[in-house]
Parts: sequence; structure tokens; C-alpha cells
Amino acid sequence: MQFKRYARPFAAAAIALPMLAACGGSDNNNNSDPATRSTQFGQVTGVNDAGASGTLSWKGIPYAKAPVGALRWKAPADPDAWATAKSTKSFAPACVQYGRIYGPGANNTWDATVGTTLNQAVGSEDCLYLNVWRPASDTGNLPVIVFYHGGSNVSGYTADPVYDGANLARTANAVVVTVNFRLGIFGFMNLPQLKTGDASNDSGNFAILDSIKALQFVNKNIASFGGDPNNVTIMGQSAGAINVYALLTSPQMANASPKLFHKSVPLSGGLSLASNLPAGSIPTMSPASTYLAQGNALLKQVLVADGRATDATVDAYIATQTPAQLADYMRAKDPALLLNVLLGKLAALGLAGSGPIPDGTVVPTDAIAAINAGNYVKGPVMAGNTRDEGKLFPSFLPLVGGSGNARIVTDAQLVSTQINYKPDAAPQIGIEQWIAASYLPVDKPGTGFTAVSQELNRRFLLASAINMLDTLKAKQPEVWYYQFNWDKEPAPWNDIYGAAHLFDLPFIFGNFGPSLMANIMNTTANRGGRLDLSDAMMKSLGSFARTGNPNDAALGVTWPAWPRKVIFDASLTAKAISVQ
Repeated sequence: MQFKRYARPFAAAAIALPMLAACGGSDNNNNSDPATRSTQFGQVTGVNDAGASGTLSWKGIPYAKAPVGALRWKAPADPDAWATAKSTKSFAPACVQYGRIYGPGANNTWDATVGTTLNQAVGSEDCLYLNVWRPASDTGNLPVIVFYHGGSNVSGYTADPVYDGANLARTANAVVVTVNFRLGIFGFMNLPQLKTGDASNDSGNFAILDSIKALQFVNKNIASFGGDPNNVTIMGQSAGAINVYALLTSPQMANASPKLFHKSVPLSGGLSLASNLPAGSIPTMSPASTYLAQGNALLKQVLVADGRATDATVDAYIATQTPAQLADYMRAKDPALLLNVLLGKLAALGLAGSGPIPDGTVVPTDAIAAINAGNYVKGPVMAGNTRDEGKLFPSFLPLVGGSGNARIVTDAQLVSTQINYKPDAAPQIGIEQWIAASYLPVDKPGTGFTAVSQELNRRFLLASAINMLDTLKAKQPEVWYYQFNWDKEPAPWNDIYGAAHLFDLPFIFGNFGPSLMANIMNTTANRGGRLDLSDAMMKSLGSFARTGNPNDAALGVTWPAWPRKVIFDASLTAKAISVQ
């Protein structure tokens, strides 16, 4: 189904390993297959990749029932138990979403179909699964890193090749978990007719409730995979970082017993209302009233699209229905219809975005106020931003005085160009084919693409990040921060993207392809520096997950606490890490 409009809302031989819980290792029920483990719901059998990646993995472990039918827009429920070992060797489907360049395409991976499914419904509502990687060793009580992906909280998926956890698990010597969670209007919905008096359900924060449910699964089951449930780090990038801050300040998490996580790594995100920020800033959190307007508009426009009413009669029609009738009606609608209405009608009203709803039960009404009051999950925080965050958002530049959308290619053209690009060959595009003339030359003071992008960065992601970090530092000393400066892409991509939003992710996971950005960033010439910097970043993250301090010998420098920062960069051949 093609959508009417594309919204702009804001991845040697195998060996048997006896992993015995009694000696501090992992419980695999004395099974000769180290890839078979027990969970509270049944056994799972993953992949023993000791000979290739040096890891064991389990992909597609259910942590909740499919949120379909009567469970749509409900808090996640435990999955049904299974009697025989479940095969967990491949990724589960992405959560339902509309196609974007950061989405799963038709095949739940990065391939050419990402460019042919734009604006179409992709993924599945049956998507509440997580994935686990661990080193192929018999070590137990490993630190655990739980990752939440980005995508503006409307797209993204754990099967994105960038998020494969094998290299990070091996290099950081940790258990790595990646989590699918509901997205967009399926993950965040403030609709009065859905409310029944249960505070958690009525919060509308189903994506955050999914994230909590995954942490509860980790708490009860990760020891079976060799992880320490008392040493869990949550990490997220972009929308995932926003959600990490929502978890950090959630009243449910602040009061949770047992404590479900102990450290936080929010990358390129924040959770600030407009009232928390300097004038002119772009907030990373919308008020609950915005989501109420979205929910009401969605209901009305779905009724109109379905032929139940007209724009003139829809309010009268709603008055003839009970809340339960309307809730059942909305839960029965096909996801493609709901997304079509979202993009075709609500986008024009500025109501197509999604994110944590400040309800006061699952997400605080004001995250900054919650931290100031000490109502948050206290523990070390390691945050980061990229130097050129704003270069990934060329359509947002008019918000900070730019002269129109800076990018002149469509998303379909972008995918086609970047998937087929030959990074070691001579340049196949010129910057004038990508960036609007009004922003050229890119380095022109004031109006050039770099200058306007930096202004967007300052007023958007940096404003919220600094707001959060300063607030946290006033309450605790353990706050660390990095700035990612690597920009060694072949020309003209070093100017088009530079150290843009999300360009640190391949370094953090140690995965440089295939991906949306792989063919325009990874050259033979810059390989040595890339790999050296990536190794140091993964080892530093491993140190933080183990101890709460990111300092590691691999850095070659001493990382001071915020407001000082580490600069992650590299030459073509070696890391170049410094301190500011």
C-alpha cells in the first residue's frame, strides 16, 4: 500500500563449552550444546559461532506476547511458555512502521528494498523479541549491555546489521542484548477511549513499557547466558537515548525492586521540554497535550477514511459510541490504514511524531525536575554526541534560519546512490548534486551547510544533552561525555556527512558493513584508523559496563568527568583520541 504523503519525523571448529552456574559460569542445563540455554519460559537454542566471531548468539527470543488484537495499546504481557527448545537463530521481524531509509525494507535487513518500501507499511506487530550475544568462553557474571535502537521512535529494528552484537560482546567481554520495542502510534498513543483506569496502560507509553519488560526478562534470565543481573547498562542512540533517559527518570524504574539497570549510556539524545531549555532551542520531548491532539485526530481521521463519518459529522458520530466500542474499533484496524492516515492527514497538522509521553506514571512529567528531586535511577552515566549531528537532518535547517531543505535528492535516490557507491573509486557524485546551492560552499560562514548544521546541532541535540548532563552532574559525580569527530569519508561525503548523527554507531558496535552508510564512509585508506578507533571505543564501553568508569588503557588518554570530554577521532591509519 503506497502512502499518500511522507512524514518528516523526527542500524576453526566449534567447541563445546561447559557453562555451569555452580562455578560462576552460565547455566545450560548441563547440555553438551553451549548454545542451548534455559529461560523462565523454556529453553532456547542459538548459534555457536566460536570459530568465526568468537561468540554465541540467540536471536529472536520472545520477551512478551504479540501485542495484537485486544493487546494492541496494552502493557506487554508474558509470552506463553514453550515445552521444547525454541530455535533462536534468526532475527524476529521489525516492529510495524512506515518505510524510511533507517527501516527494515521488505526483508528485515539493509538491502535495496529499503528504497522501494518508503512510505509503505513494513514490519509486524508480532515483534517483541530480543537478541543476546556473549563471548565464546565459560566466563560468568559478565557485565550486561542492553541496547535500544534509534529511528525517531517511529522506525528502526534490531536486525539492522550495524547492531549485530558479536564484535562488541567479544571486544568488551560483555553480554550484549538488543531489543525490539513498539514504534510510532503503536508505541505511544494518548487516546481517551483507550483508558480504563490502569495507570500504566493509560500512560500511553507502550514502547517504554516494552523496554521495561525487556529489562525484567534480562533480570530474571540473563544469568543463564553468563550475564550478571546486578550489573546492567542500558544504552541507546538518538530516539534510543531519549528512551534511556525516560527509563532513567521513570517513576517505575526509580522505585523498582530489584533494580533493573545500574548504568546508562545515552548517545545523541536528551529528554527536555521546551520549558527546560534556552529560548530558541528545539525540545526533545513534547507535552502530553500534543499526543492527546494526535490521538484524537487519528481516531477522527480513521473514521472518516473508513467511511463511518465525514469531517463535518465525525464528532457527532463519536458521541454515539462508547469508549469500549471505539477502542475495539481502533484495535481492529489494519496497521497500514492507520499509518496511511498518519502520513496522509496527521503529518500536515504536525502530529506525525512519536516519543515518550510525560504522563507522570511511566514517564515523569518533567525529567529535569525528577533528577533535581533525586527521583531517578542513580548510577554512572556515559553520554556522547557527534560533532556534526545536524548534517543528518538537512530538512530541519529552516528551523534555525536555513534557506530551505539542504538536501536535494529524494530518499529513494539516497538509498540507490549509497547502496551502489564505490568508496575506493573516483568520486561518483559532486556535492552540488546533493546539497542545495543556497548552502554552498559548505564552509561559508553563517550560511554554508556546515555552519547552519552546527546551529541546528547547538539548538537541538546538544541543548538537550547539555541540559541533562548538567542536571545529573549536580546530583552525582559519575558523568562522562565524548564527542565523536571522525570525518575521514571520501570526498564529497566528508562534507555532506562528516561526523554526522549516527556515524559513531559502527565504531561502537565494530560493524562497518553492510549498512546505509557503509559504502560512503569505509575506504581501504581509512581502514586502519577506523578499526583502531573502534577497538578503543568498544573497550572503553566495556570498562564502563564493568566498573562505571570508561577509562581503559586502549584510550591512550585519561578520560576526565563532565564537563570535560574525550574527543574520539582517528587519522587514516590510527586512532587520535584527545581530551578537552
